Amino acid sequence: MQAPLDAIIIGAGPAGSAAAILLARAGWSVALVERQRFPRRKVCGECLAASNLPLLDHLGIGPAFQAAAGPDLRQVALLRGQQQVLAELPGAAQEGQRWGRALGRETLDTLLLEQARAAGAQVLQPWAVQAVRGGGGDWTLEAREVETSALLTLRAPVAIAAQGSWEVLPWERPQGRPSEGDETASGGRALSQDRPRRQRLRRDADLFAFKANFRRAAQAESLLSVLALDGGYGGMVLADGGITTVACCVRRDRLAACRRDEPGLRAGDAVEAWLMQTCAGVRKALAPAQREGPWLAVGPLDPGIRLSAGDAMFRIGNAAGEAHPIVGEGMSMALQSAWLLCAHLLGPNTVDAAGPGTAFSAAAMAVPQPTIGSEAWQRAMALRYATAWRRQFAPRLRLAAAFAHAAMRPAASAPLLTLARAWPGLLTQGASWSGKTRGIAGPTALALPRHARATATPTQGPFSSQGKATSNPLKELP
Repeated sequence: MQAPLDAIIIGAGPAGSAAAILLARAGWSVALVERQRFPRRKVCGECLAASNLPLLDHLGIGPAFQAAAGPDLRQVALLRGQQQVLAELPGAAQEGQRWGRALGRETLDTLLLEQARAAGAQVLQPWAVQAVRGGGGDWTLEAREVETSALLTLRAPVAIAAQGSWEVLPWERPQGRPSEGDETASGGRALSQDRPRRQRLRRDADLFAFKANFRRAAQAESLLSVLALDGGYGGMVLADGGITTVACCVRRDRLAACRRDEPGLRAGDAVEAWLMQTCAGVRKALAPAQREGPWLAVGPLDPGIRLSAGDAMFRIGNAAGEAHPIVGEGMSMALQSAWLLCAHLLGPNTVDAAGPGTAFSAAAMAVPQPTIGSEAWQRAMALRYATAWRRQFAPRLRLAAAFAHAAMRPAASAPLLTLARAWPGLLTQGASWSGKTRGIAGPTALALPRHARATATPTQGPFSSQGKATSNPLKELP
């Protein structure tokens, strides 16, 4: 057993690394556990709305993002069959940061992870979670080093699930009836119940996500292309390094038809052939292009809200809730949910009083008192955070679901295209409604406390051994 930490974060995607940065800066001793080595490719549309740029600045990677990301995205095109409607994207309010951009996850995730390390978080990578025991106020996590099989036990009063959609944690593995440990870990309900349909049922309407990168594609620099497909939806964008990212979601029945039409091809290659055949915009963009690497695929997707006011383990990113990717808000929600949770952990009273976009009191955002971290405190905090999360993100999930179902049904997408052609501003307004211009807070509100560093080191946070110095678990690895 290693010396207690203040928080354990599972998953070092944008949400997990952002939370690690914010908590470590505030003086918490944080372990960030990530199963994969970075850099690595990820199925993702790779667009980041301009509303997140102040948050990236606060996290310390703003300049690096600006230097690496693709061109400003100023226009949106809705593509269906032979048709295209062009409209302006809404600009964000902040001067000099009005437009979103695209950056590959292999770059963005690495930037955030290294910033978390620099902030003092203890990074365990590549380490896999083997077991989780306990509950709010007293968590024990067993981890295994992927390459050497070394074992490590971590303990902390706060645990944060940020593992995204596809890393299955021990309590999420389908085993029939949930165990007592599952019930404890979820505050009275089994976390394995989050994805029962994904694990056990096959439906024609299940969505599978695909992504590939292309060089020398004829994709306009400032254009975000949205694809309305018969049985799916997708997008194209020019990201960093002159790479065009093509990502799409395809229904199970449509995917089966694609594979029947292209026998002998891998699923991603069959999907690419289908895109080229059915969408003139894709055909034009990819005709001169050369694909870099294979198609990536995951699925089936399970959009919806996963967090609950009864959760003992806090959830951020896709572990908290997942929107249909058609609105391109996955990374935005990941970063913003991390900030929202940390704002509650570091200053719950001001968050309740203020709300998004309002500056918080620096004094009220001070590092919590020793009573924080108890089971009772975490129950109250989970309720506050879940309420704030739903207020901030639930409308985006509902809108994304409406857009997705309209885009992949010809009976709905055809009249939608007709309306958009008559009133292109509808596309602009839809992008605004989806969250492209709404940040989690105003720039002044992003300044969560840093002064705790004066009295707390990465191994001596507000919960660790009642203020006594504790050892660094990374120095004690076998």
